[in-house]
Amino acid sequence: MPERWLVTGALGCIGAWTITTLIGDGDEVVGFDLGEDTRRLELVMTPDAFRRVMLERADITDLAVVERVLDEHEITRVVHLAALQVPFCRADPVAGARVNVVGTVNVFEAVKRRRKKIPGVVWASSTAVYSADDPAPAPESGGHHPATHYGVYKLANEGTARVYWADDGIPSIGLRPYVVYGAGRDQGMTSTPTQAMAAAARGEGFEITYGGVAQYDYAPDVARAFVLAGRAQRDGAEVFNFPGVVAPMSEVVAAIEAAAPEVAGRIAWVETALPFPERLEATGLERALGPLPRTSLADGVRQTVELLRKRQPRGEAS
Repeated sequence: MPERWLVTGALGCIGAWTITTLIGDGDEVVGFDLGEDTRRLELVMTPDAFRRVMLERADITDLAVVERVLDEHEITRVVHLAALQVPFCRADPVAGARVNVVGTVNVFEAVKRRRKKIPGVVWASSTAVYSADDPAPAPESGGHHPATHYGVYKLANEGTARVYWADDGIPSIGLRPYVVYGAGRDQGMTSTPTQAMAAAARGEGFEITYGGVAQYDYAPDVARAFVLAGRAQRDGAEVFNFPGVVAPMSEVVAAIEAAAPEVAGRIAWVETALPFPERLEATGLERALGPLPRTSLADGVRQTVELLRKRQPRGEAS
């Protein structure tokens, strides 16, 4: 019998790719999101696959709403991705805390009350739990002094997961992506490399808003990792760094120019590095889940540009 998954944050980039992965696996999926803009889902999915997705416009900050959706749809697995990203948390820290912290507590509490039906929670933490002062590679045990409200909220969520395991026996797996890229990544602090890919797909130049060395995580690979984590049967409140590709911005730009030679010399970047360690320790996830997809930077960028050329209306960013 197919599983029925709830994916919160369904209309975001990772949410869209996670739903696409689950539909491709033959599972039933309910997407949970307060928004109504389905363009990312429609960008990365075929029309037939999109028609199979059940969408609930719902507020993650309301525990009763979360519980209603779990019960009405007889959910058996939960992937919790709903969050306001770094710029939005900076602009409105109170709203950011409600969505990112209270929303996560609501998911854990709702699952706790349905532990016989739902085995645990898979959820998104972030490399933002680290700061530039952490060593590189940053230890998988986590950071302690995040530089943003968003990172502080994600660090709090790691503690929430730990306490729900210690007090209530609710198992969970959290994943910490770094720079997620791929079709549909159009907002957030680290989104401008993908915006540059979208510009290249239109034959236009672009300036990426940061530089330096960072880790790049292809969105379909990240989505597959969330699905594998959701299928795993493990105890504890585990949090893992995602094992992506470490590269300087010059390599990212070279990959974009290789995928779209017509923009060669027109993709620029600002030298300022991200406020996170350049590299992460990231060996635990494959030990826990087994082999993961490892798309090269060149292939991931090429696939992104090709998809955007096919699906992106002229003059519209992905």
